[in-house]
Amino acid sequence: MIVGYHLIMTAYGFWLPNDPRGSWSKFVGAWDLFEAGGRATRDKVTERRSYAKDAHDRERRLATKGALLYPPVRFNGLQARAVARGFGAFIKKSGLKAWACAVMSDHVHLAIARHHYDIEQVAVKLKQAATLRLNEEDIHPLKQHIKPNGRHPPCFARGEWKGFLDPNDVAPCIHYVEQNPVKAGLHSQVGMWEFVTPPEMGDSL
Repeated sequence: MIVGYHLIMTAYGFWLPNDPRGSWSKFVGAWDLFEAGGRATRDKVTERRSYAKDAHDRERRLATKGALLYPPVRFNGLQARAVARGFGAFIKKSGLKAWACAVMSDHVHLAIARHHYDIEQVAVKLKQAATLRLNEEDIHPLKQHIKPNGRHPPCFARGEWKGFLDPNDVAPCIHYVEQNPVKAGLHSQVGMWEFVTPPEMGDSL
């Protein structure tokens, strides 16, 4: 029985659809990226694990990143806090339950309970809320870049990665999310975000 999700959302430029380590993408939508790095590499991703440290052609990966229209996004401390505040606003409004959250410099991990929104909708709305907050605080990471329509480019990549959690998966997922900053040499974020609440019996665990 699916009771929740491990949701990962990446910042713009973090993990490209044709990353030589593999990706979860079927298609490379930008010609410059395709020309620099080739087709999407979904066929290389077959396991539920991190591929970040896998051996790969680093020069090719960096060359592909160089073909991006905008600099890869890396959230600083104030921007990460704004992202979390945006998440909190949506979570409060929607009734979504977040069991754990880690806002990293170039991606975000969340352990969340199943909701009446599809997980894909949840990801879209979380990114929208985070972007709204970044704009409200005037600290959007790509604020110096304006598109022809007058808006900033998206600071999050399109799509998301989601892992489906049954009751036995919830505790290990929460632990993984909570340890993510620590493993990266950063301060723990446990207790930092008011919208994070521990699982309850009503969560069907």
